Amino acid sequence: MRSSEKWGVDVETAVDLALKELKLDKEDAEIEVLEESSNGFLGIGSKLARVRVTAKADAEPQVKEKSKFDDIDAILAGLPENTKQELPDEVRADYDRFEAEEREDAKAREKAHRKEKSRGRSKKKYSLSLEDTMLYEVKKLEPVEGHPVEAFLRDIAGQMGIDLDFSVRANDELVFVEITGSDTGTIIGKRGSTLDAVQCLASYVVNKDNGKYIRVILDAENYRSKRETTLVNLANRLAGKVERTGKPVTLEPMNPYERKVIHCTLQSHPYIKTRSEGKDPYRKVIIETK
Repeated sequence: MRSSEKWGVDVETAVDLALKELKLDKEDAEIEVLEESSNGFLGIGSKLARVRVTAKADAEPQVKEKSKFDDIDAILAGLPENTKQELPDEVRADYDRFEAEEREDAKAREKAHRKEKSRGRSKKKYSLSLEDTMLYEVKKLEPVEGHPVEAFLRDIAGQMGIDLDFSVRANDELVFVEITGSDTGTIIGKRGSTLDAVQCLASYVVNKDNGKYIRVILDAENYRSKRETTLVNLANRLAGKVERTGKPVTLEPMNPYERKVIHCTLQSHPYIKTRSEGKDPYRKVIIETK
């Protein structure tokens, strides 16, 4: 007898995903809830719902259509990271402290290699140190077969109706997933928004029952490295503008890692400084003179 087990942000979503795979209407299926969903606290500790849907003996399958972009939007709209959340001031203070510590560490590494420069307009193009790149630790990872995150991502790709494959490398601190296939453009989304959303969901799955936090990075078509290069070039171009005009520049809102790229790129600039302002998801980097 045909059956399907699916995850979802709630029971209804998981049931819909299973019905689509089995090509059934709800009245033609028997539904068993295996795990209830839970929102957790501020999205932390949240749990996905899991259901088993079994076709009744006389059920006729429907014709399955490939998911449209509207379907993908509906799937992602229910993810915890797409729900507006207000962070308590004490949590925000911790975030700011961690960001400041990362910037100070990067600055100390760069300072050890920096030579004394004479005063005048800087012609140097600044860049990230190797240790500050997102994928620095990936080369140390070993390939892993049958990792739980791989099955989870294959499930999502199946429900979206897109052609993707996944290769996982991991250790006890980091999981890296390289995504290939004919539909990588869809999973990346505009400025990586879909890739970031699915990465966040994959992180919830990996850390759901872990006592120790494990970082999760998803990459497709070398997007992470390309985005870093774009941000480094942007930082240098805007720093030059600020140096010439003396007027500060405020960038568009960015996620924490992208802000870190801007900060670390310019942290050794002799005449330019950077700072963050606002609250996520609208927190911005400001580039100004020292």
